[in-house]
Amino acid sequence: MNRRNFLTTMMTGAAAFGAATIIRPSSAWSQASAAAPPLRLGIVSRTLEVNGKAARVFGLAQPDGTQGVRLDAGATFDVDLVNEINEPTMIHWHGLTPPWRMDGVPDNPMPLIKPAETVRYEFPVGAGGTHWMHAHTLQEQNLLAAPLIVRTAADRERDEQEVVILLHDFSFTPAEELLARLKSGQGHAEQAAPPPQRGGGMAGMDHSAMGGGNMGNMSMPGMPSMQMGGMDLNDIDYDAYLANDRTLDDPEVVRVENRGRVRLRIINGATATAFTIDTGAVRGTLVAVDGQPVRPIVDTKFPISMGQRLDITLELPRGERAFPILALREGAVERTGVILATTGATVQRIAAAGSAAGPIVGNGLERRLLGVNPLAVRAADRRIQITLTGQMQSYVWGMEGATNMRARQGERIEIAMRNSSMMSHPMHLHGHHFQVTNVNGAAIAGAVRDTVLVPPGETLTFVFDADNSGRWPLHCHHLYHMAAGMMEFVDYENRT
Repeated sequence: MNRRNFLTTMMTGAAAFGAATIIRPSSAWSQASAAAPPLRLGIVSRTLEVNGKAARVFGLAQPDGTQGVRLDAGATFDVDLVNEINEPTMIHWHGLTPPWRMDGVPDNPMPLIKPAETVRYEFPVGAGGTHWMHAHTLQEQNLLAAPLIVRTAADRERDEQEVVILLHDFSFTPAEELLARLKSGQGHAEQAAPPPQRGGGMAGMDHSAMGGGNMGNMSMPGMPSMQMGGMDLNDIDYDAYLANDRTLDDPEVVRVENRGRVRLRIINGATATAFTIDTGAVRGTLVAVDGQPVRPIVDTKFPISMGQRLDITLELPRGERAFPILALREGAVERTGVILATTGATVQRIAAAGSAAGPIVGNGLERRLLGVNPLAVRAADRRIQITLTGQMQSYVWGMEGATNMRARQGERIEIAMRNSSMMSHPMHLHGHHFQVTNVNGAAIAGAVRDTVLVPPGETLTFVFDADNSGRWPLHCHHLYHMAAGMMEFVDYENRT
């Protein structure tokens, strides 16, 4: 069989690795490996060119410059993480289920990794899937993120080429300044029609959540601004939208075979931007979300919110052609993407702005998803009801009912969320995979995943099994919502 298994890597610029102190977190999984030394992964600085200007950003690079990590399912995640930048940081392994002490959230319970310090991580990597790793600090905005791909034996056997696409939003303005502007009331929110009142929607909610008075549209590159209307879509206009570190002015061109089979592993690493993936002339088949298999869905457009991942397979038609794979910014004309092109194809320039705004990202696809490996059917032992709150004017976000969330080992936990705010919230639970069981009052046997979107005025319920003791964050994966209060914890009784 002709196996075409290529991991598309991004631009690199790894700094030299220096001496560091080694810390091995204590856990049942932490033990010396005699088979091979740990993989060395550096938290590095690098320089990109964005819109013709030099940008100093971060990255996660192996010694050969490869951004990110590829591992085999069932193996041990054995990594020496080396902090090669001049500021403390910490990396979260998004999609994996490590022991709590190795999850990568500052002071939960490990402190930030100091400059020149090394931390050894060892735990079972688990089943296969498209995952990623990123800073759990505002440094995530400065591209401190990379793919974390776990491949199964079936992945290695398939006659298909793998193409990894990491999406991001980029600003020359520091994240701390962006957050300060948002908190000062200079927030920007592109508007859509008011959300439907369903599933316990907007009736009776505080209308100040709509953003207060009309402050006009003060948007400029890297500068938040605000305007009134319906639901709020984008609260930051970024300087650029990237796919594998590049804009459509200079996109990555991935060479593919005539009539080849391609598996796109798409990661939305953006901090505050949802996209719709547009496969253009080739219909794609969605086969996994958040690294978990789903019943195939065929389409050309697939929504993806922050923190989520999509695996989409393509069967390319005959002929020497180029096939743009675009990510359309929600509610706006900006877009990014990569170009798949056969060897003899002519690659034409694609404008970074389309002729129409990208679709609003909702839960239409979520309602259609069916998990291939659903959780066992059982009654919930504990039910938690959460109301997602917040408003653009004060830029304070919260999770009413989520304080002091408790769990006991072995319990089935049900979490029902209602979004009373005017912005969508992609909610991520650390350390577990959950199954979506209800959207807007309709029961479904939905996808198993780790990040799910709750649009304005809507309700969503998921269940998970408490099988990983610890104190686990549940938070919005919009970086600035999380930083402004939308993070709480599921705390196990008698945790280890």
